[in-house]
Formats: sequence, C-alpha cells, structure tokens
Amino acid sequence: MNEILRRTLLFDFYGELLTAHQQEVYQEVVFNDVSFSELADRENVSRQSIHELVRKCDRALEAYEEKMHLLERFECIRKNVHEIRQVLEKNGEDPEADKDMIFKITDRILKEL
Repeated sequence: MNEILRRTLLFDFYGELLTAHQQEVYQEVVFNDVSFSELADRENVSRQSIHELVRKCDRALEAYEEKMHLLERFECIRKNVHEIRQVLEKNGEDPEADKDMIFKITDRILKEL
C-alpha cells in the first residue's frame, strides 16, 4: 500500500483520537499539500514545530493501528469482498460450489469482525 493511501486510511480510522489542532495541521500538510513553511507562517510558529507535529501524528496513528488493527482488518475484509465479486462475476459452471465458496469467504469476514 502506498504511503499516501496508508496515511489517509489511518487518519480516517484514528484521526478523531488526535487533538483538534493536530487534526487541522495534519490535514493541511498531508491532504491539502500545504508546505511546512507556509503553515508555520500562518500559525506563527517555526517550520520545525510543524514538521515535528506531523511526525508525532504519524507515530500516534501508527501506534493506534498497532494496538487496534482496524486498517489490517479493513484490508482483509476488502480482499475477501473482492474474492466474492470474482466468484459472482465468473458465472460458474457449478453454482453450488460457488455458493459454498461465498459462504466460506463470508465466514472469514465474520471472524474478522
């Protein structure tokens, strides 16, 4: 998974656990592509303080993932749903086998929840 997508998903899952100020700064830098210098000027702080705050947020988001594994579960469920779609799209010669496969995949999804 590329870094931007991972950061986006981590923020989607855990962003509310950051302070309001951390959320604002992180969104400006990561999602709105505002430079550290530009944001530092706006916030009347040093570029280094913005940089450190973003790094702190990245570490916090990764730490939440290490404890709660929401992104890992999401990826697993997404993979399983993709498998179900493949079974449904192939218009199988053996509908009963396809049905059994879909039940197995949905059982894996339910175990993840």
